[in-house]
Amino acid sequence: MIRILIVEDERAISDLIRMSLTRAGYQCRCVYDGLAAADLLEADAAFDLILLDIMLPGADGFELMEYIRPLGIPVIFLTAKNAVSDRVKGLRMGAEDYLVKPFEIIELLARVEVVLRRYQKLASTLDVGGLHIDLRSMQVFRDGQEISLTPKEYELLLLFAQNPGIALYRETIYQRVWGGEYTSTTRTVDLHVQRLRRKVGWERRLVAIPKVGYRLEA
Repeated sequence: MIRILIVEDERAISDLIRMSLTRAGYQCRCVYDGLAAADLLEADAAFDLILLDIMLPGADGFELMEYIRPLGIPVIFLTAKNAVSDRVKGLRMGAEDYLVKPFEIIELLARVEVVLRRYQKLASTLDVGGLHIDLRSMQVFRDGQEISLTPKEYELLLLFAQNPGIALYRETIYQRVWGGEYTSTTRTVDLHVQRLRRKVGWERRLVAIPKVGYRLEA
């Protein structure tokens, strides 16, 4: 299982990130200051990714990054700092990505996925809701039988499969799958969700959330 270390001193944010990543199938460990993170890594450096806040007690994220870099663990900075100089500094120190608070959890999950794929940490298959998804061949199976999906249906399926239990707004779904700006008059998302439900047998699992969007029941 993919192990992620969350170094964030705001416990509400840390708990939200941990809960969301755990639902997505990751194993998480939380620490709340830089020195505690350094102590933990000295004892156990077997993490696949570190989510690192910059403004930390004990030792800040930039100082901790100097300790992490020789370990070869990829890092995504999470911070309220939005200055270009801070982003450039973090990236030049070796961070893989930089996410400014406040951010949507779905964006964080997407960035985590990109970094893990870059480091070839992710599995090549995904099993969810009775489906077996081969991420390399982009094939979907139920009970050994392949389900034929259009490219957009596959992207939509993957979006829900990688974010189980998370409410996804129609705007977010449209932007992630189709790109561009969502308008309230378009029925594209709803029509594709209805077709996807029937094709993969998720009539009861992929639920509608009034005035919001959809959620895949974990």
